Amino acid sequence: MAGAEEERLLTTGEFARRGLLSPKALRLYDRQGLLPPDRIDPDSGYRYYRPERLATARLIVRLRGLDMPLATVAEVLALPGPAAAERIAAYWAAVERRTASQRTLADHLRLQLGGLEGIGTMYTVEQRDVPEQLVLTERRRARPQDLDDFIGGAIGRLSALAAAAGGAAGAPFVVYHGQVDEDNDGPVELCLPVDPAAAPGLTAPHRIEPAHREAYTRITKAQLDYPQILSAYDAVCEWADGVGAERTGPGREVYFTDVMSAGPDDRVCDIAFPIGG
Repeated sequence: MAGAEEERLLTTGEFARRGLLSPKALRLYDRQGLLPPDRIDPDSGYRYYRPERLATARLIVRLRGLDMPLATVAEVLALPGPAAAERIAAYWAAVERRTASQRTLADHLRLQLGGLEGIGTMYTVEQRDVPEQLVLTERRRARPQDLDDFIGGAIGRLSALAAAAGGAAGAPFVVYHGQVDEDNDGPVELCLPVDPAAAPGLTAPHRIEPAHREAYTRITKAQLDYPQILSAYDAVCEWADGVGAERTGPGREVYFTDVMSAGPDDRVCDIAFPIGG
């Protein structure tokens, strides 16, 4: 019976050829537990595979064609069809987010090293009038690596406080009262507008944000990443300098939509500076 069974199995060389794998790759996937042989001859040490395993071999090849790490390939192989499809979709969405972020980082580096040449064609700067606002605030010192947690957490905390005052009355925004980079930590202030009529009952920290005119440019989720976001700040500053508009307040980020649910190329935020006149 062993001989008959062996006739139905494929040798390592035949399995690798038909599975679109190199023998070296097949040995690697064997060591990783992704594609172990179905039988190892105890005398010769030869490895044999069932022909129906070819589908798995070809799937591994195609997943690796997506530059999928072996650990993620193992996850996909362990899942039933629909769940495996969802895992592939999640992996590829992460790749697209990373690629979009890297693309904007390359643009930022090109602009910085090129002396900001061409920055005016990459960002459209507009103006708008912003009315006086009553804002709930939360302020702290933060480095670039702290900002995501601080901004997301502060929006959640202030939104809960705003609910007791009738809800938010405008988009949350972040004001940078000092430089934030590898060597400086702000401070940074998260602001959430609420109805001015709620002022008498507020116990949370709050202040009046004065009415002002501001110059702004709208950026995508991928452009939010540090340091590429700095190019948007540079674009607004260069525009203001070019038209002789004095910057009368610190830079800010206005989050007019839900960043978490947005795609990498969706516009999610305005980079703005108050300007005179």
